[in-house]
Amino acid sequence: MPVYEEGKDRPVQEEKAKDVSTDAPVTARTFWQRLTGNGNGFKLSTPMKIVLYLGGFAVLMLVVIVLYQVVPAGQDPGAVIDYPKDWTYGWDVIKFIDGVVDWIIIEGDAFFSAINLIVLRGVLLPLEDFFMWLPWWSVIVITGVLAWRTSGARIGVMAVIFLAIMTIMGMLDRGSETLAITLTSTVICIVFGLPLGIIAARSDRFDGLLRPILDMMQTMPSFVYLIPALMLFGLGSVPAVMATCIYAIPPVIRLTNLGIRQVDAQVVEAARSFGTTSSQLLTKVQVPMALPTILAGLNQTIMMALAMVVLASMIGAGGLGAEILLGIARLEVGRGVLAGISIVFMAIILDRITQGFASRPQTRRAT
Repeated sequence: MPVYEEGKDRPVQEEKAKDVSTDAPVTARTFWQRLTGNGNGFKLSTPMKIVLYLGGFAVLMLVVIVLYQVVPAGQDPGAVIDYPKDWTYGWDVIKFIDGVVDWIIIEGDAFFSAINLIVLRGVLLPLEDFFMWLPWWSVIVITGVLAWRTSGARIGVMAVIFLAIMTIMGMLDRGSETLAITLTSTVICIVFGLPLGIIAARSDRFDGLLRPILDMMQTMPSFVYLIPALMLFGLGSVPAVMATCIYAIPPVIRLTNLGIRQVDAQVVEAARSFGTTSSQLLTKVQVPMALPTILAGLNQTIMMALAMVVLASMIGAGGLGAEILLGIARLEVGRGVLAGISIVFMAIILDRITQGFASRPQTRRAT
């Protein structure tokens, strides 16, 4: 029996049927829709689709074979096979990009010089001097205690053993230089990455604009970042820091955004019902609950920064990367192996310590 809504003379089923009957006519469907089976018309079976696809591929290969017979390899193929050189504009694009970079270097010389001085003399050199000033035994003890308090006694003992091996091999000072550049880059990534991640979590439009930029930053080869950093800041540690920041900042932005978005909606609504402001909701509810995810992003940022600092030795950055580069230049395999092992030790220690920090908020909430 047809079901009638109150106050209406038309059945609900007829209303639904009318809404469904708005499909496009059969003649309006394209050949591809008929071929793939989309729509309400005739659908091909899966074996027929496979036969058609294989037939199309066979026709394409037949055309290639005919072209190869007509124009054998070693002769001028012409426009039938090769892309016409008159249609190539790569050199024009290269000149345009070089012109833009030259203009930026000339017009922004004061700005980039100021950044160079602030980063180099304000942060990097004092940090390097402090690490180099520390007694070797204090570095081992401080790192071991920090690893023990964050990740347990086993990780603390492992950190002490690794640093002792680096000290015996004479790589502790180089490791201190690498650590200074890594920590400087990480701090800059946090200063800029956390606000961007918070804004992206609160604005879908900003998140949509930021996502393709982060995708490009993470997929671009790491060597590419060395080119603009070298051109804008010259040789040395500052371009290494700048290139490292661009390379390593996406994880902290992404995981800050993800962590805040994953906060339970019921908790957010409960906080709003008690009259919390937007800033209170962020600082007292969302960020504390998203802290494990944010710290996981920080862990990934530190690991990517350490990897990029090693590559940045090609533009004048010191540290363990310079030892590897020197070993390659002089064909000294032993030097490169010792520096590589030291980098592995540093990466393991930093990873375990930051993972320990990331797991502590979860443990506190569980208790």
